[in-house]
Amino acid sequence: MTEGDMLKISVEEFSRLQDYMIDTDKELAAYKKMKRRYIELKVILSSSGVDLTELDMIKE
Repeated sequence: MTEGDMLKISVEEFSRLQDYMIDTDKELAAYKKMKRRYIELKVILSSSGVDLTELDMIKE
């Protein structure tokens, strides 16, 4: 898998995850698990040089 493919998958997962987070109660355990993955993806994408300004809908 190329670096470009990996970035594409990560951006898609980041976007999809945020959609789920928006529709989930923040007090649920599932939300807390999603938030942990959200932070991981945010770190991966940021360190890869992806500008999250437009992509980040949660902004936590």
